[in-house]
Amino acid sequence: MKVYLTLMAIAALVAYVATPAMRHLAFRVGAITAVRERDVHTTPIPRLGGIAIFLGLAVAGVVASAVPFLDPVFAAGREPWAVLGAAAIVCALGMADDIWDLDWMAKLGGQFLAGLVLAWGGVQLVTVPIAGVTIGSSYVSLIATVFVVVIAMNAVNFVDGLDGLAAGMIAIGGLAFFTYTYLLARSASPGDYSSLATIVVALLVGACLGFLPHNVHPARIFMGDSGSMVLGLMLAAAAIIVTGQIDPAVISERERIPAFIPIMLPIMVLAVPLIDMTAAVIRRAARGESPFSPDKHHLHHLLLRRGHSHRWAVTVLYLWTAVLSFGTVSVVFLPPWLSAVAIVLGIAGAAAVTLSPRFARFFSRQWRRAGHAVFALQRATPEGRSVREDDAVGTPTTSKEDA
Repeated sequence: MKVYLTLMAIAALVAYVATPAMRHLAFRVGAITAVRERDVHTTPIPRLGGIAIFLGLAVAGVVASAVPFLDPVFAAGREPWAVLGAAAIVCALGMADDIWDLDWMAKLGGQFLAGLVLAWGGVQLVTVPIAGVTIGSSYVSLIATVFVVVIAMNAVNFVDGLDGLAAGMIAIGGLAFFTYTYLLARSASPGDYSSLATIVVALLVGACLGFLPHNVHPARIFMGDSGSMVLGLMLAAAAIIVTGQIDPAVISERERIPAFIPIMLPIMVLAVPLIDMTAAVIRRAARGESPFSPDKHHLHHLLLRRGHSHRWAVTVLYLWTAVLSFGTVSVVFLPPWLSAVAIVLGIAGAAAVTLSPRFARFFSRQWRRAGHAVFALQRATPEGRSVREDDAVGTPTTSKEDA
């Protein structure tokens, strides 16, 4: 676990340090998001933050290749480098789009190329862990892999509409995914906890956490397509590795991990982006428009129109991601009945916050009041010193602890 957490910290540090440099670069090359009718920001914001995210992934990935504990992963084949290579392709594609605004056909072609590179490197969907279904045809496996990768990239891209939204959602869902993949590695191969899926998710979470401080509202930089497509690809790669290359039969019954978890968890992590993307495609197709044409009817737009503030709209979507992803993972740790209760309570709480902006505002006020009270208490009693009436007239008085 320490190795994975260290890699996560390295990815976070590199992404955090590199983001200001990418902000400066965005101004130099003109990669600026102007204020458009569908946007919620009111001033032009630089993008290219996705390059910093990719740098965090790449540097931490190279460090991982030099760690003896992870030698089995890097000695087994070219899969780790295929993941980073595919991520480099979509990062370059997104950077070009952030600077020159490519048309949707060019972007889709680049996404297919990245999916093919991933599959060529050995990261392919070869089994579906439900009833032991195996994809017998290599062509079908290739098509399924590319399809999953393209869907994941576009799902994250569609939901990336508010400050800190995409990076935070992927970080939250990624933490749940990280927990599961680590436990799965322990169960599948006792004595050797090295796992490519766990490495990929650890790097993904770390890069998101490093970028997030620069991207929360009010954002100083956007990740752009160079970031959203990288996040989607990395999550899809981890899902394919877990879903297609780990046989549920080797999991110990003691852990009681259901066979459907490997395929359900990635869906739950991306549930909110997938719902948003599906609704957008249906909505635009019904109007006779391109599925990639922009509008102001995404989930985050609906939350803003319902009365949520910018930060609370993001928090609501964070909350749903946490409930769905950690709720799914809870099946691994808790008895079925307790897991079901936790999921139902989580959904009820998330629904209450979603449907009632007043409740969200009340909670926000109470949170701020509690913070002000703590701050006032800290100012009143610095370093644990007791404040007494004698202090007001300058008489030095100490508490028993000070004596």
